[in-house]
Amino acid sequence: MKKIAVVGAGISGLSMANYLEKYKIDYHIYERRKKNDLSGHGFLIPKEGMDYLYQIIAPDLLVKNGNFLKKYTQYSRTGKILAEKDLDNVFAISRHSLINLLAQNISPEKITYEETIIADEQQKGKLQLSDGITVDADIAVISDGSRSRIRKHFFMDETMTRVRESEVVNIIQNKEISDSIEKDFIKFHHEDGGLTFGVLKLSDDTVLWYSQFDNQKYMINECSAENLRKYMLDVFENWHPLIPEIIQKSDYTNVHLWNVYELEKLNAFYKDNFVFIGDAAHPLIPFTSQGVTSALKDAFSLTKYLVEEDNIQQAFSKYEAERKPEIETHIHNGRTLLSQFLLPLNQQTENIIPISYK
Repeated sequence: MKKIAVVGAGISGLSMANYLEKYKIDYHIYERRKKNDLSGHGFLIPKEGMDYLYQIIAPDLLVKNGNFLKKYTQYSRTGKILAEKDLDNVFAISRHSLINLLAQNISPEKITYEETIIADEQQKGKLQLSDGITVDADIAVISDGSRSRIRKHFFMDETMTRVRESEVVNIIQNKEISDSIEKDFIKFHHEDGGLTFGVLKLSDDTVLWYSQFDNQKYMINECSAENLRKYMLDVFENWHPLIPEIIQKSDYTNVHLWNVYELEKLNAFYKDNFVFIGDAAHPLIPFTSQGVTSALKDAFSLTKYLVEEDNIQQAFSKYEAERKPEIETHIHNGRTLLSQFLLPLNQQTENIIPISYK
């Protein structure tokens, strides 16, 4: 098997590395960020994603670091129950915890941090380090996120559109608040639409919270943590008391302000010896809650075909043919969920779970 360079040590890149480890395939990961990126970001993972995750992480370790959610409850902003639905093994986990679990099986010498990789302008199908040295690899697996620089290098005419939604994501450690939530996924909605506040219980003392804003109604600019906290308190002042309490008591050191973009049209999933996975191949609107699952399935599928096929292009082609139709479904579902989010509550479809299913 040929040597593989993986660009990006996020969920998709580390998932790929774990599957490559299973088949003892030679690889190295290059990540432009520092090793410990503690942004307050987390994930919902449906049952299908968990089935893939179990192949590379022991179930008992996952349970120790996250939480299975029993029920989804939709509330008005004042706390009136609008809809309820049982959840089928939907798992909540922080990004930091999942990154650590995925990295535990990877030898430290197989990951280089704080290294920005670009496509080699002189040698087709090769990568280049920041010092100009060409990377010794036959295949480049690109997993450098939704704003992938390497994808843009190959598909220069692509259009990235800013979605009419922004998110603030954070994690609070507070046992009293966590005890009040049960093992549920709860979400509060403004009656005029375009503003929500979601809460996920991660453990006995840890809660992940996120707020979604219609960024045409609510202008959130990059600002200091303290100013963001004040803005959040002002916006959610008259909501259910749990929400301002969470906002007030949270630490904003690692808060994450996320401006969402999507590709107007999907590119090919591969070019020459470069193949794209996860958000680098197909940025998904966060309403789908399919980012992790899609990354895991991409990594599994690509590894499978790299093992089965001697011809790299044939392996890439089969990977794209398998994954692209499902991704198109999630893109469609994400846009539908976004449209619902922007509508007043009395015009929204009842009891929609903010998860895309194929």
